[in-house]
Amino acid sequence: MQGILGKKIGMTRFFNENGAPVVATVIEAGPCRVVQVKKEDKDGYNAVQLGFIEQMEKRVSKPLRGHFKRADVPNFRILKEIRDFEGEVKEGDTVQADSFSEGDVVKVTGFSKGRGFAGVVKRHGFSGGPRTHGQSDRHRAPGSLGQSAYPKRVFKGLKMGGRMGNTRNTIRNLRIVKIVPEKNLIYVSGSVPGARNSIVEIYR
Repeated sequence: MQGILGKKIGMTRFFNENGAPVVATVIEAGPCRVVQVKKEDKDGYNAVQLGFIEQMEKRVSKPLRGHFKRADVPNFRILKEIRDFEGEVKEGDTVQADSFSEGDVVKVTGFSKGRGFAGVVKRHGFSGGPRTHGQSDRHRAPGSLGQSAYPKRVFKGLKMGGRMGNTRNTIRNLRIVKIVPEKNLIYVSGSVPGARNSIVEIYR
């Protein structure tokens, strides 16, 4: 697997060589530094730990400072392991956007926008109650939740109001339509989870 960490810049539109409009998400992918290389004989699995976005030393715990110092890399805010990393790398190497190619099909993982507490109309698309026949406070209510006599309880898993968003989501089968290696920018077709400046993971 080939992977990299990035920051969502926003969405844009451009025209391909046939003149057709292409809607894409711009991601600042890397540069990421290899902080640790894990081997199956020692750690039980093969993985590469990447660091992204440098951070002031005072904001890093003492154990992590030693972890970064051992690899001779700066202090990073984001650390992520990628299992079965494609290619041979060693601690201190840099992974950049040019490790991908235009036309690659990738999946992008990120956290969706947090919406806070939301009712059933916004969260699940309920229609709400009637607006007439004397109803004054049931316009956005969920309606009946269960039974009367038996089993006299509400079943688990019913759709109700609650916290909406801020969940880890993955969008698959996205295509890289453009790469600007000198600026570490990757243009991915379609939309990806998260708000602007949120952290995303790109995997091939």
